[in-house]
Amino acid sequence: MVKSTTMNEANTNSTTQQVTSSTQPLIQLSHISKSYQDAGRKQVIFNDLNETIHSGEFVVLMGRSGSGKSTLLNLISGIDLPNSGRVVINSNDFSQLPEEERTIFRRHHIGFVFQAFNLIPTLTVEENLLLPLELIGKLTPADHKNAEELLDWLGLADRTESYPDQLSGGEQQRIAVARAIIHNPMIILADEPTGNLDLETGKEVIGLLDQLVRETHKTLVMVTHSREVIGIADRVLEMDDGKLTPAQ
Repeated sequence: MVKSTTMNEANTNSTTQQVTSSTQPLIQLSHISKSYQDAGRKQVIFNDLNETIHSGEFVVLMGRSGSGKSTLLNLISGIDLPNSGRVVINSNDFSQLPEEERTIFRRHHIGFVFQAFNLIPTLTVEENLLLPLELIGKLTPADHKNAEELLDWLGLADRTESYPDQLSGGEQQRIAVARAIIHNPMIILADEPTGNLDLETGKEVIGLLDQLVRETHKTLVMVTHSREVIGIADRVLEMDDGKLTPAQ
């Protein structure tokens, strides 16, 4: 089990109140349109896309390459904005927030797990793990203890002072997952988190993410091609022709 202290629940100065009810809409995408200019041609990614994701859900996005899965994660996190429509996260309408406020919201309330582990090579495992707390200016002595407990839970207690290049791919991704939750975010966004891992290690990482969602009531939106998530995730959505539909 993940201890509550490990999830940094003492962090009560967040800019918005977290939602824990599984029936509460947390992510609302309303009439989203998104397009880019590519070589002078308009490339439509989304056309009137609508979706609601509830707090505590594990939702998977699948679809062909270039269908817009990663773009959708960028919209949910406020890294990018739609051409039209509304992205509302926990009652915060990103279309109405300036970039600085979206950045602050993202640092406090969203955790990221990527295909590339994105660990900083010059920082130790513990330093990488605590980096999100440093970025929001909330690193306390208690957080070092929380980090130790989280590493112990992950089976990496002996890796605290190691550097990323001394870890296996699976170990690096487990650290990346831990870093995504150390600041107690309400949403975890995972973009192909098993893409650089072998099948067995990938299954372990998916199991870890699933366990974290269930035990900490986080909301997880994962982009993946891995069919192992079917039967584990609450919902699997297929991205095709700018729309989201339940996967068959």
